[in-house]
Amino acid sequence: MTQLHLTSASPSGDAPFRDVVTAHAPFRTGRLILWALIVLIAVDFAWIVANNENFGWPVVAAYFFNPTVISGLYVSLGLTVVAMALGTILGLGLAIARMSKDRLANSFASLFIWFFRGTPLLVQLIFWYNLSTLFPQLSIAIPFGPTLASWDTNSVITPMTAAIVGLALNEAAYMAEIIRGGLLSVDRGQTETAEAFGMTRARALWRIIIPQAMRSIVPPTGNQLISMIKATSLVSVIAMADLLYSVQSIYNRTFEIVPMLLVAVIWYLLITSVLNIGQSYIEAYYGRSDRRNGAAEKPAPTGTTVQEATH
Repeated sequence: MTQLHLTSASPSGDAPFRDVVTAHAPFRTGRLILWALIVLIAVDFAWIVANNENFGWPVVAAYFFNPTVISGLYVSLGLTVVAMALGTILGLGLAIARMSKDRLANSFASLFIWFFRGTPLLVQLIFWYNLSTLFPQLSIAIPFGPTLASWDTNSVITPMTAAIVGLALNEAAYMAEIIRGGLLSVDRGQTETAEAFGMTRARALWRIIIPQAMRSIVPPTGNQLISMIKATSLVSVIAMADLLYSVQSIYNRTFEIVPMLLVAVIWYLLITSVLNIGQSYIEAYYGRSDRRNGAAEKPAPTGTTVQEATH
């Protein structure tokens, strides 16, 4: 075995040559002082909050796992799951219709997205809850013909159905644009190649386009899910017993407004923190191909010594 050593010559004259292998970043004193100052301020603020009796921390601890609060938490989580699932399914259909060359489908999807993104969610929830003022009866009928079935609107549009319909339709409008943006991020040649291999447009969309688009769809969808958790608090205005409504029902009796609101805030923060962690794992899953490609394209490190083995 032989070893070949490459020595680096001085670039000019007898000036010393520094090997970059031993180089290191300079110590940043200013950055260290700034971090120390920020940590000091944060610790001081946390100490002040923790020792402020006006926050009512004993009340927060006493009611944190109260059955009424936990029941409202389950309602908020259930509304989030159902509304997000329905909104994603409807949003996918709207996104496909929005990208369709069919003028009727494209126009309908555009009008739907324009209306539900252009009006406040709170107004939509109140509208659905008071639908009986416009339509006392909900009917299935043949146009200009006989009525096949009819129901009293108040028996159909309960606070639960109004909350689900309002949240789902509003979410569908936003998810449609998120999904459409993800689908547009995939190169059009992918579809043409799939069709050249005999795939139908639906199969190419499901097997080729959507998996590649997920990398662009997942981050904003995670943001929408977190926003949905917080948006469920709006259903308290239509007497839906969600987390915020449950907290309000307690402080209306005890007059402990700030401590009970802190209970809701802490629960919302815990839920969104868990969702943030889950979103990071999902993003890592769909971004694994980028990491593999980056590792494959990364150039090999160079040094001042080259070893060549011969047999």
